[in-house]
Amino acid sequence: MQFILMNYTRPSEHATAAAVAEAAEGALWGAYTRSLVEAGVLVGGEALHPAPTATTLRLEGGRAVVRDGPFADTAEQLGGFYVIEVPDLDTALGWAARNPAAAGGAVEVRPVVTRG
Repeated sequence: MQFILMNYTRPSEHATAAAVAEAAEGALWGAYTRSLVEAGVLVGGEALHPAPTATTLRLEGGRAVVRDGPFADTAEQLGGFYVIEVPDLDTALGWAARNPAAAGGAVEVRPVVTRG
């Protein structure tokens, strides 16, 4: 089964794209990513630019309404994601518990809908 691990962190932790890139290559996140690769479970994933760079589109009365910023103003914001392939939810939760975002933020784990 494939699962997506969505990394939610405090906005102040990765306030700039440079900080995101530095963290992704740093000791904590780099080690986590390498452990996923070495275990053969990593399908893909990416770090995201900080939430203030987001643009949100909604259809209101059939019209596209575009707003700068993320969908919601929350204490933790989506900073990146991993897609992993593991046998079951318990295994995915084990990887989520090792995710650096779990210590100060949250890791949302969801099964991926696969076709075929």
